[in-house]
Amino acid sequence: MSTSTYLIDTNVIIHLEDNRTVEPAFSAFINLASKHKFDIFVHESACDDIRRDKNVERRAISLSKIQKFQSISKVRGLTVSDLKDQFGPLNKHNDIVDATLLHSLQIGAVDFLVTQDRGLHERARRYSAELGRRVLYVADAVQLVKTTFEPIEAPVRFIEEVYAHSIPLNDTIFDSLREDYPGFNDWWTNKCIKQRRLCWIVEDDGIAGLLVRKDEKAADTDAKTKAEKILKICTLKVRPEKRGLKLGELLLKKSFWFAQKNRYDLIYITTYDGQTSLIDLLEYFGFRHTETKEDGERIYEKTISGEALQPKKNENLFEVHRLNYPRFSIANDVEAFGIPIKENYHDILYPDLKQQIQFDLFSSLGIDGGPRRPGNTIRKVYLCRAPSNLGPPGSILLFYKGKSQYPPSQSISALGILEDVTLAHSTRELLQLAGGRSVYSERDLEKWQASFEAPVKVINYLLAAYIDPPVGLKQLKSLEIISGQPPQSIFQIPRNRLHAFLSGIDLGFSI
Repeated sequence: MSTSTYLIDTNVIIHLEDNRTVEPAFSAFINLASKHKFDIFVHESACDDIRRDKNVERRAISLSKIQKFQSISKVRGLTVSDLKDQFGPLNKHNDIVDATLLHSLQIGAVDFLVTQDRGLHERARRYSAELGRRVLYVADAVQLVKTTFEPIEAPVRFIEEVYAHSIPLNDTIFDSLREDYPGFNDWWTNKCIKQRRLCWIVEDDGIAGLLVRKDEKAADTDAKTKAEKILKICTLKVRPEKRGLKLGELLLKKSFWFAQKNRYDLIYITTYDGQTSLIDLLEYFGFRHTETKEDGERIYEKTISGEALQPKKNENLFEVHRLNYPRFSIANDVEAFGIPIKENYHDILYPDLKQQIQFDLFSSLGIDGGPRRPGNTIRKVYLCRAPSNLGPPGSILLFYKGKSQYPPSQSISALGILEDVTLAHSTRELLQLAGGRSVYSERDLEKWQASFEAPVKVINYLLAAYIDPPVGLKQLKSLEIISGQPPQSIFQIPRNRLHAFLSGIDLGFSI
């Protein structure tokens, strides 16, 4: 496999080179580059950006520091008009630089672009979902490199519900919160401990992720939307050295599913403008910025509903599903497909379900095996060579786990929302198309032997729900989801049979 190449944005260079403490993810990225000898580039346009600095001394220092990186040169004859045609309006000089970086990524000069600029991530996604997946935050780039070059048997990370008082105030998860928010200790004691607030925590060598939640009503909320039943995310924190493991996405998934199943009307969270990756994640899943307070604190709100989702005619169905996640619609002739998946791949994508047999065993012995539903990420990628085609973005995917050593066996266990399907014709292309969602190592990807003669199908999707309990083969046949022998390839599910299948599952909303 050809070593992947990474283009870093000016904001990453500045963070690495400024006279200040470097966050763990930034230093880890540089260390991994040295260890695994993958190439990091800067773009020639980044030098132009630095040359615009009116501080002569600082400009000279920055230009000298940038020389340590290899440079990607500009494309001859590429005009601002060309960039506008591809990447949309370019109102400022920085927009032109951003579009130039995306152009280098789009033409294949590099494999990934690493930036902390939320606007650049949004611009990439507007161009195409595939390009958007190749634009990474630093922490995500670190995790992708580790997954690719340092495959390990990662522990299943549980989400556990605990009371605030059970977390020691000197736990390292609170260190940066104390630095950023004067009076944090008093807030934690008086608001969280004394009010017995519940928290979700993720354990990984100590508390790696924390979400503090609070129930509110219209009369006692800071939310602009005065809904009747409100879930406030008071604190969402991932320990700095654990960023890139998608723990923030994991905790948000927990809150989405919890709010939907428990019939909340609204979720909201407050944050600050500097939390770029968190804000990007919130907006991706339909949170709206509703207010900015005098101190710069920003309120983001997401409406939850139990009513059937009704997309308008000609709306982009995937976008509708993404913004209303975890709700989805089967109106307007939404297509649905069954995807057979082998046990080993099922275990990789859904480690929560893999472990269920162990928890059931612990429970039967009277032993507390910890939380029963560990979580993982929402945005996933599945690789296969199934010859059948899938429907348009927004189609429903039902994952059928074939005959297996451990349960669930010969059952539909998970439901996804299709984002897109692409074909990879090489291992390098396979890594690019999977983007920051890959759970496969370099060796795993090489085993596919992707080529023009035998391309690999890359299915990107959102995990919308687990089918609990899984629906087994006998019932699937009675529902006429499956007829005859268990499926070996992707199969389409008739619309009327899909409705019958979903009607028996508690999703927290009407179909």
